[in-house]
Amino acid sequence: MPVYHVSQVASYLREMLENDFFLNDVWVQGEVANLARPGSGNCYYSLRDSRATIRCAMFANRSQGADLLTNGAAVIAHGRVAIYEQRGDLQLIVDRVQPEGMGERELRLAELRTKLQREGLFDHSRKRAVPNFPKRVGVVTSPSGAVWHDIRTVVARRYPVAELVLAPAAVQGPHAAFTLMDAFAALDETGGLDVVILARGGGSLEDLAPFDDEGVARAVFASRAPVISAVGHETDHTIADLTADLRAPTPSAAAEMAVPDSRELAAGIAARRGRMTSRLSNRLDASRAALSHLQSRCARGRPDVDTLRQRIDGLLESAALSLRRELGIRSERASALQMRLRALSPVDTLRRGYAIVSAPETGSIVGDAARLAPADRVQVTLARGWFDAEVAETHPDGAGNRAGWSE
Repeated sequence: MPVYHVSQVASYLREMLENDFFLNDVWVQGEVANLARPGSGNCYYSLRDSRATIRCAMFANRSQGADLLTNGAAVIAHGRVAIYEQRGDLQLIVDRVQPEGMGERELRLAELRTKLQREGLFDHSRKRAVPNFPKRVGVVTSPSGAVWHDIRTVVARRYPVAELVLAPAAVQGPHAAFTLMDAFAALDETGGLDVVILARGGGSLEDLAPFDDEGVARAVFASRAPVISAVGHETDHTIADLTADLRAPTPSAAAEMAVPDSRELAAGIAARRGRMTSRLSNRLDASRAALSHLQSRCARGRPDVDTLRQRIDGLLESAALSLRRELGIRSERASALQMRLRALSPVDTLRRGYAIVSAPETGSIVGDAARLAPADRVQVTLARGWFDAEVAETHPDGAGNRAGWSE
């Protein structure tokens, strides 16, 4: 047969206890004994009757009613049964302690709180924040009481631009819970609300009973707009308070939570304007300093235009002088070449008395008498005009040169 470790058996028992619905939500009545309060704030004690004893543990910040615990006190404890595996002790993990003499109404309220808490109606994670600048504020309260007057006075003083929408309801009596639920339904049908105030003045526990009604709690939970609850005195805590998104100690305080203070807003705007003006002034000063620095850098890096202009004028004057000198030289050269060309020009040669003889048929120049024969026709060009001639006689060897020229 299989053999198990102690830890395996203890773990199995722990899982069985955790999965047992009855043992996870149990009320136990007994007498407190062996009470210990260590420095951690937790409480350890036993609950006993004439036939049995069960160990109990209450942990700080996760339980209510620890101040009721004294040795010998008769109490009713709510919690779940668990096993402390290190010692193998069966114990009740208590989350709420009430006096044994509590009436039926208190027990019913405690059970309702436990039920709604288990369903998540009290969870802080689902609670909604109140808008910073509400336009429409719903109010669920009696229209004839001082609460409605106080809320209107506070809102008119702090934030007069907000619109108040009253959903009248009875705040005590046997039918008050139904009128409260109808008021929330009417506000949801109206729509456009940013926050709802549920309020009534102080009163006895019987007077506050409608605000411990399950239907009212569910109406508060289902409200489209966040709900601020201000029911009873500051020390009173109803189920509606636990379900609401925010709790106020008084109706006037609820109105202050619902709307901002216009004077504080104006002061805040003025302070922000001052800070913005200061920051803008500082930025402008910094920009001016940066611009001045850039202008200085630009001035230092800018070229000396006047000096450059003088240099350009000097260069232009030198260029003009060089150009005139070069033009003079080239003009003289051109005159010399022109004179040489004139000296070599056939026109000037003809002007000195020479003539050009050409064959009329071809226009070719005749430079040798041997090419001609008596009776040949030639054309003679002079400095001015020309004429045709007939060769009478030729002298190829130069004999009979009238001018006496020789090569």
